[in-house]
Amino acid sequence: MYQRIRDLREDRDLLQKDVAAYLKCTQVCYSNYETGKRDIPTEVLIQLAGLYHTSTDYILGLTDDSAPSIPRKA
Repeated sequence: MYQRIRDLREDRDLLQKDVAAYLKCTQVCYSNYETGKRDIPTEVLIQLAGLYHTSTDYILGLTDDSAPSIPRKA
């Protein structure tokens, strides 16, 4: 998971401070997410998925499909 959020950020040419500003946290806090020194709260995981237009499952490593899932109609 930690490598994925780093790869997603780098693929978009964003700096840690850019993502930290989006999340309204410090660069150190965000760096700790990327290195695994700090657990990523669910709300932050959802924000990251939105920022990168991907699914939380992709970030968590539950799928290798980076496309966001589209809910099916009942």
